[in-house]
Amino acid sequence: MPEAGGPGELLAGAGVDPAVLELRPDYRALLLAVDGPAPAPGDAGSEELLRAAESAAREALRDRPVQDLPHVAAWRDAYRAFGAKPQRTRNSLEALLRRAPSGLPRVNRLTDLYNAISVIHQVPIGGEDLSRYVGPPRLVRATGGEPFDTAAEGEVVVEHPEPGEVVWVDDRGVTCRRWNWRQARRTRLTADTTCALFVLDALDPLSDHALEAAADDLVRHLRGIGDDVRAARLLLAATHEEPRPC
Repeated sequence: MPEAGGPGELLAGAGVDPAVLELRPDYRALLLAVDGPAPAPGDAGSEELLRAAESAAREALRDRPVQDLPHVAAWRDAYRAFGAKPQRTRNSLEALLRRAPSGLPRVNRLTDLYNAISVIHQVPIGGEDLSRYVGPPRLVRATGGEPFDTAAEGEVVVEHPEPGEVVWVDDRGVTCRRWNWRQARRTRLTADTTCALFVLDALDPLSDHALEAAADDLVRHLRGIGDDVRAARLLLAATHEEPRPC
């Protein structure tokens, strides 16, 4: 069982609905709950990592277009499986890789770190403020009635996913639409976040070993920005695991 009061406790109840696994039985989500990173805007360390990610993207795309990278292609197929058009709504990995050669966004230290790790390891990663969650994270196929708070033309608006769309939810509503496309405003990371959830998404041909390596790299960098950073991880797949410290 996870440590009482520790970050692993926050993962209890997380899950992937069987209807999602019917679309992609090879899907795995590695959830990292992290407590204690010092909040801050971007700094020299995050800038160095972003520059390394930009260089890695240029090398990966030197002899082929982004859509031909194996993990990007797999995610395009997954989007088509629930009716999304990947040319219009790109998974987070593809969106970052397309931006990286000319410059990744600079947001805040936590966001910059996970964006860089996503590009370097070619794994879609989402980052959330876990203190803003109401209930555990679950990946489901939407009914169409779930609220999703976002922004349009500078104004906060509430949208709803398409019925059957793959979405991350908590007890209050959608936290991320279209598997790993767009995150809600309510749970987004800010420069004040001290308790975060990171979701690392994998499809074949990405191996479990490569997924764990990306998580290890992210944890290593997070432990460099706090005096008492605690982390726990949970692998969600066809065979469910218990949260474990890392």
